[in-house]
Amino acid sequence: MKKSVILASLLSVVFVSAQVADSTRTRDIDEVTVSSSRKVQKVVDVPATVNIINAKDIQQFTSFNVGELAARQKGVDFVRAGVLGTGINIRGFNSAFNSKNLQITDDRISTLVATGLPFGTFSTVIKEDIEKVEILLGPNGTLYGPNAHNGLVNTISKNPFKSQGTIIALGAGNQNVLTSRIRHSQEISKKIAYKLAFEHIQGTEFNYTDSVYVNNIAYPELDLDRDFNSTKFNGQVNYKVGSLSELVAYYGHSNNNNIAVTSAGRNQIKDWNIDELQLKYLHPRFFLNSYYQWSNTEDTYAMNQRTQNYVSFINAGFSPDVARERSYMEQWFGASPTAGIALQRGSRFKDDSKRWVAEGQYNNTWGGFTVIGGAQFQRDMAFTKNTYMLDFNGPINVNQFGVYGQTEYKIDGWAFLAALRVDKHDYYGTNLLPKAAITKKLGDGTFRLTYGKGMAVPSLLNLEGYLFGGLILGNGVGFTLSDGSKINPLQVETINSFEVGYKGSLHKKLYIDANAYYNLSENFISPLTQLATNGRTVTHRGDTPLSQIPGANPAYVLTYSNFGKVDTYGVDLGLSYYFTDAWKGVVNYSYFGRKMDKSDMANDGNKDGKVLDTDLPVNTPANKVTVGLNYSSPTFFGAVYGRWVQDYDFFSGVSTAAKTQDLDGNGTIDITENAYYAPARTWNYGALGGFTVDMNAGYNFSNGMTVGANVSNLLNADIREFAGSPFIKRLVSLEFRYQLDFFKNKNN
Repeated sequence: MKKSVILASLLSVVFVSAQVADSTRTRDIDEVTVSSSRKVQKVVDVPATVNIINAKDIQQFTSFNVGELAARQKGVDFVRAGVLGTGINIRGFNSAFNSKNLQITDDRISTLVATGLPFGTFSTVIKEDIEKVEILLGPNGTLYGPNAHNGLVNTISKNPFKSQGTIIALGAGNQNVLTSRIRHSQEISKKIAYKLAFEHIQGTEFNYTDSVYVNNIAYPELDLDRDFNSTKFNGQVNYKVGSLSELVAYYGHSNNNNIAVTSAGRNQIKDWNIDELQLKYLHPRFFLNSYYQWSNTEDTYAMNQRTQNYVSFINAGFSPDVARERSYMEQWFGASPTAGIALQRGSRFKDDSKRWVAEGQYNNTWGGFTVIGGAQFQRDMAFTKNTYMLDFNGPINVNQFGVYGQTEYKIDGWAFLAALRVDKHDYYGTNLLPKAAITKKLGDGTFRLTYGKGMAVPSLLNLEGYLFGGLILGNGVGFTLSDGSKINPLQVETINSFEVGYKGSLHKKLYIDANAYYNLSENFISPLTQLATNGRTVTHRGDTPLSQIPGANPAYVLTYSNFGKVDTYGVDLGLSYYFTDAWKGVVNYSYFGRKMDKSDMANDGNKDGKVLDTDLPVNTPANKVTVGLNYSSPTFFGAVYGRWVQDYDFFSGVSTAAKTQDLDGNGTIDITENAYYAPARTWNYGALGGFTVDMNAGYNFSNGMTVGANVSNLLNADIREFAGSPFIKRLVSLEFRYQLDFFKNKNN
């Protein structure tokens, strides 16, 4: 009752404060997208579910963290891992190491080379330079390549010809948050325009220490640093080659210090740098693109492993200074400094990885017939200086080549689409990704029926990992055991997705986007499993004797394998109602379910002889609802959103959050809330989910100045949104934004 009264009061305040005014808001049915078919289309016409966060949404969101806007989108599982960290998942199978959603920024893959994880806060693009973010639900790998398994997040920055001027933004908030941003863009001549951008964010993470257990005794994370900061800058030059073409050159850089959650505990990110250099050619019919990315860190480390190492030295009688220094690379096995042995258990992660991509595309339309074709080459060069990859002989170079084609025919309100992608990868061979769709115009909307295949490729860490001194080895070439049995190399995880949907206006003020889907998934990449069981040992990794891999123990090797299959299904519903041009109400609802045969031992992911939910963790809420109200006028703007996520269990390595329950149905409680969970060696704070309210508001002055405020978790609900993360408290930020009128501004 108290929450509903507070929310109603807030809505009343917004209504009373607002003045009736005209608005330039783009209505949902008028939005355009480029992500579905890599060409401009009205969002109502595309054969996919697309969420669009446009420039106005971003400008009126008075917080430094644009990622929070994903919480307001239908079909998206949004999580906050702390003050800085946010993330999303789409349609199931989330984890603390999730690489199943492909992220693209200005036609650049925005993922780390070695791990496959999204850049997130590592991005080199600042908030003021984002034109829009498009989120596609479901497999979209046909045009974009592997790892658009569950969905695609496409960030598009502003063109300096169309968006000129200087914007300065300053912000502050609790948790010692300070942020400053500046973007300048100018047209030098009719042929040349450029833009420059800079951003710095700093603050302090919530007061939370993830306990590390050694022999069932809890220890705090060693040398935990809760202060975070991120600095980024970029520059771009656009040159018009004739009346239709542009040549674009871009360079961006980011430096990052923060805490990241993984399946093996939390990582202390220290001075992790990302650099990107890109050159592309744009034409209505042609697209050529090439870019080079490099990643570098020398001092990042795994807090869990380092703490275990430190405790082993302290318990053996070493001094704290010696224990702290040796904890980066070694673990002590023995009762005293003179009785024991130090084994390599490296906790420090170094990275000097690089990626080069080149691609081209052609499209054309003849009457109702459209064709799109293209090719992509990607070379990943992973190099971790032997700290978490098997790169003892230098960088691990992996090539991938893909070609794709798509045709679409439109006639009498019908549209028929067929597409196919062929990918050839050095490790997992040749794979086909087909896609098909039928759409029909119905009134002011479109009905669609689609099929698509997606694949989640093993990351280079899955394939060539070498973590904690050989405790974990990647499975890119397979293993041989002492009894002669073989463990097959990892292959791709696949999903076949069928979807039916409708989007359009039911009448002038009500817009609907609804879909139902059914997915067939198989060949999951397993959690880490122990190979040496039943008296067997590991003799070879591929053709290499295990004795030639430093630190590897034939009796204890953890790796990944493929297993099982499961069917998933769900519904996403989005409703937008325009009370006036200024007032917009939003209701989003999603349901997710699954069907898994627990009698099929192929679904036994950890090979313990029984199939449990923890073997194939879906890590997804069954139901979630978002209700929002937006107001936008030339002067005042504001929004209130309430979000409810049904409680759900989350299992991902040591990252565990679940309700008290009997996991295997034998009548014994296996996991208890607010208690130590021995299998994961971690504390279980209980299931994730809950109810939160977010609110933002601001005022535009006539001189180009804007002031605003944003409050996340307005009611200060005591919830956790991600395993291995702190309880998320209220976050308040105030922001001042000033737009200088030195230059004509065409689209800001």
